[in-house]
Amino acid sequence: MPSGKTVKLILYEVLQFAALIIPIFVIMERFARLVRDVRGQDLTAYWLVVAASVAYVTSVALLVWVPLKYVILKRRRFISEITQWRPTALAYLILCTLPCFAILVASSKVQVDRGPRRDHFAELPVSLVLVSLICVDIIERIRPCRLIGQSDSMDSDFDMPGPVLTQLEQVTTVTGQLPADEAQNGSTQDHPEARNGGTSTRWQDHAGRSTLSSRAPTAAYLYSSSSRRRSYSGPVGFLWRRDVRSEVFVDSFLFWFDTVEMVRVAGEPLVFYSAWVFPIYILAFMSTLRMVIAPNNPSLSSAGVALQDLPFFIIRVSLIVVFGYVTPVLYPLKNVLVSLTFIYFTFLTKLRIFKRQSMF
Repeated sequence: MPSGKTVKLILYEVLQFAALIIPIFVIMERFARLVRDVRGQDLTAYWLVVAASVAYVTSVALLVWVPLKYVILKRRRFISEITQWRPTALAYLILCTLPCFAILVASSKVQVDRGPRRDHFAELPVSLVLVSLICVDIIERIRPCRLIGQSDSMDSDFDMPGPVLTQLEQVTTVTGQLPADEAQNGSTQDHPEARNGGTSTRWQDHAGRSTLSSRAPTAAYLYSSSSRRRSYSGPVGFLWRRDVRSEVFVDSFLFWFDTVEMVRVAGEPLVFYSAWVFPIYILAFMSTLRMVIAPNNPSLSSAGVALQDLPFFIIRVSLIVVFGYVTPVLYPLKNVLVSLTFIYFTFLTKLRIFKRQSMF
């Protein structure tokens, strides 16, 4: 009987392979029906497109996907050293997402140039292509985790930023480390001259800080995620439970919602049968390139602004001007706010004018 790791590996690989081939087969078959209708119920054209889809899937599976998976599973040296990006995600985007988007653009061009406008592929991009892409992304993120039992806290990709259990030791002053006589003499020599029966403010502040530091407790503990979980163990303690594995699914879907909305706009008939379908799908594919970057890579934030938020804001404002409110105003607002906050906190706060203590 196969072990649990073997079953998990087979399950992951089958799901990823299904996410690779199913979108291509479905969209190519629908494109074949469109070509058949445009050419006057020509069955030869239909079967040629279907045969081309079968040949393409077979070729990429045998020549690219399977060898890549073999190298990754065997952990060859040149592939195991890659930690900042994900080769599987890059291969999936090139082999599946890019051809699917290209077929959708070709479908729009064929209907505009050759015949009646029968199919604008409204639900396929969102419901099939991007759901398959999200599935591959989730599998790549959750692969190091166990599927049964408690979550493995040693997974580096799932380290959540937050307070850490810390012990603060007492820090003694220099005066406290000196002998009594030296400390007294030093304090007498270093004590500033009394003027009008008082000492300088600086010395008083220094003495006050020394007194406060000497009275600090020997150990102080900051809150940590584990201590918070232990503190809520009453009848409703289950409401405070969390598992990183379930959060991966939420994070992945939230990560792709902006791209999903952009591709949905391309399915609108007014947009699909116009020249705007080309920049929309090009920018949508560029935004999917963020999946190649590892989740723990610091450049993921800047890539999100450069590949998604800035281009999406420009194209959405243009679409609203040309076609009206084909997309909710919420999304361009999100794009501009994310872009402005990234630029401000990453670059502008480093300027000298924003480092003044008197401001905010």
